[in-house]
Amino acid sequence: MNILYFEPFSRGWARMKKALFQPFDLNKWFVVGFTAFLAGLLDRPGGRGGGGNKKWDGFHDLNNIADFPSEAWDWLMNHPGWFSLILFGLVFFISLAILFIWLSSRGKFMFLDNVVHDKAQITKPWYQYKIQGDSLFLWRLVYGFICLAAFIAMLIFFFSIILSMFHGDISGAQKVSSIIGMVMLFLTFILITGYISLFLNDFVVPIMYKYNLTAIKAWNRFLPLFTQHFLYFVLYGIIIFLLIILVVICVILFGLLTCCIGFLLLIIPYIGSVVTLPISYTFRAFSLEFLEQFGPEYTFFPKSEETPAGSPAQQ
Repeated sequence: MNILYFEPFSRGWARMKKALFQPFDLNKWFVVGFTAFLAGLLDRPGGRGGGGNKKWDGFHDLNNIADFPSEAWDWLMNHPGWFSLILFGLVFFISLAILFIWLSSRGKFMFLDNVVHDKAQITKPWYQYKIQGDSLFLWRLVYGFICLAAFIAMLIFFFSIILSMFHGDISGAQKVSSIIGMVMLFLTFILITGYISLFLNDFVVPIMYKYNLTAIKAWNRFLPLFTQHFLYFVLYGIIIFLLIILVVICVILFGLLTCCIGFLLLIIPYIGSVVTLPISYTFRAFSLEFLEQFGPEYTFFPKSEETPAGSPAQQ
């Protein structure tokens, strides 16, 4: 089996140009952009706090870090008002995250349907793929809590190692090896969760869409394919990573060349999705074109549809 990467990307790029620029329809951009916005609600990096240079006077040395959890708990118990406020904020943000996961899960099928059929619809795919969207939501919710629990457990493990490094009689070489081990463990966690999220969005969701399957059944259908063609899918992830780096560079150049006006447009959530619609559209079409190479059962685009201009003819 000859699996290609450039040609599927070229066909995805051609489909994007045909759908968004031939002809250019601003109303279509805003409609499809809205579904892309919903689909990518939790795929965008969140804001970062700006307290990197702040000095914490309570920590005069590293040994005080060990006492911080108990001191923080005692402080919360002595300030019930702040405890209630923090608890309310935590519940609020968790509820908001769950809402975003639900909207995003439904939005992924809306955006996918618009790409497959070159349409600009919101209401019809919202209801048509309700079952698949809700199944994806439940899977992502459970998976998210598992990842969160694993991340917290890893932080506690790292915290205990750091404390033992400063309180125990450990040589410099052992400290270096411990730090390298923690870094490798963290990178492995990021790599595994990143690939799972990529495969879910790029392959499992389309399989759910095509065969009206639940998330678990779609994974059961995809995993044998992944096992059989492991290296192809791993390389796909590497290519996506490199393409994302290229996109980030282009976005930075776009912002600089527009005297930062482009940056202002991109940080407005919905408007940013409309402006970057050619990127998200191309990536969505690319994943489908790539998956179609593994057999006719993974054909998504209508057979009656002509091959987009400028792309290689499909075999």
